[in-house]
Amino acid sequence: MIRQKSAYPLQPPRERGTLRAFVLAALMHVLLGFFLYHGIHWQNSTPAGAEAELWTAVPDLSTPRAPPPPMPVAPAPPVPDEQADIALQEKKRKQEEAARAAQLAEQQRQQQLQAQQEADAKRQQQLAEQQAEMAAALKKQQLQQQQLQAQKLKQQQLAEQQKQDQLKEQQQAQADAQQKAEADKAAKAKAAAQAEAAKKLDQERRQRLAALQGMAGGEGSSGNGLAKSGTGSGAGGTATSPGYAEKVQRRVRPNIVWAGDTQGLETVVSVRCAPTGTLLSATITRGSGNSQWDDAALRAVQRSDPMPQDTNGKTPASFTITLRPAG
Repeated sequence: MIRQKSAYPLQPPRERGTLRAFVLAALMHVLLGFFLYHGIHWQNSTPAGAEAELWTAVPDLSTPRAPPPPMPVAPAPPVPDEQADIALQEKKRKQEEAARAAQLAEQQRQQQLQAQQEADAKRQQQLAEQQAEMAAALKKQQLQQQQLQAQKLKQQQLAEQQKQDQLKEQQQAQADAQQKAEADKAAKAKAAAQAEAAKKLDQERRQRLAALQGMAGGEGSSGNGLAKSGTGSGAGGTATSPGYAEKVQRRVRPNIVWAGDTQGLETVVSVRCAPTGTLLSATITRGSGNSQWDDAALRAVQRSDPMPQDTNGKTPASFTITLRPAG
């Protein structure tokens, strides 16, 4: 946690013992003044002198004589004063004590000042360490915030990329579904067109057959002369060889495209062909109940155009094909 700034600006720490130092200094000055006063007063005191009487002969005034030169008066020798010596020694002793006291006070002041400086230096060091720790914590917090922001941005980019991928997949699925629907629609339209064309060709063929039969005078003949067989597991028709059904199965089965369920599916497709094998029409005569499989079976028959020819070199006009999915 970052320490809030104080409302007051930073101030230098107050030195401890300042008042004491001032008191000691004032005391030393008082003592020094006291000793100086007593010393000057002792030096200005009048020393005790000696008294002497001088007797001289009365000069003879009748004959004037020149006055004799004055005799030099020698100064009186100082009288030793024991009390003055004692006072001087006492003064010196007090001065020495005062000097020692002043020196001791100065030493104490220096020690206190040094201790205060050491304490200030230690406090400054602690403050610098705290500031360094705070700066490191702030830098670490900023780094964590940057990492969180980078991780959040990366997650957002990943989510956006996933969203875009899902959108692309949906668009691709829609495009595939639309393409498939269009293909199915086109296939159904093609099948309908082929069925319509086959129906038209069948009608034309019937008209031609009817015209030929009329020309031959066979009004009582029975249709096209082809006997239809039942629906077996292969191909059936009129006047086909025993192996023709297998030929039809080998032609149709490779064209079956089916990946769904294979259980119980069976579809019967009725086809009409030209003698050359061209497929004229293909319709479902019996469905399996699964419209998708029925459509796959019908498309397989339509892809098998032309149908194989029989042993006589012609393709039967009509027959049925029973188809089951391979399983």
